[in-house]
Amino acid sequence: MKQQLNCILLIDDDEPTNFLNKMVIEEAGIARHILVEQSAEDALDYLQGKMPPDPGVDCPIPDLIFLDINMPAMDGWEFLDRYKQLPADQQAAIIVVMLTTSFNPEDEVKARSIGLISEFRNKPLNPRMLLDIIREHFPERF
Repeated sequence: MKQQLNCILLIDDDEPTNFLNKMVIEEAGIARHILVEQSAEDALDYLQGKMPPDPGVDCPIPDLIFLDINMPAMDGWEFLDRYKQLPADQQAAIIVVMLTTSFNPEDEVKARSIGLISEFRNKPLNPRMLLDIIREHFPERF
């Protein structure tokens, strides 16, 4: 990879899934920072600057978000509704990939109709899938 992404944000309530996804990203060496939020609400707070990252981590705006659909309190669809309302500087040019266990074709149709979702992929994240996403959406860095 020519240049690493500055930051990848994982939004998923499932701790083992986050562990696996983070491990795949770390092993690929494609990002300087990987942030994990186990709730969509916390992820929105982070994107709005209400919740700073760990001390010493310079990661204000992620380049890439992996978003789960099914989460308690606020699911992925509700996150996207609220995300659309953020100011442009807080949305920036973030690539949002919906990463889900849903095999419901209607979920994929809905995701693509929203316009904010760059990709709809099924879990688990794996090295090949990750590299395909990076090649597609960040070709200048690969």
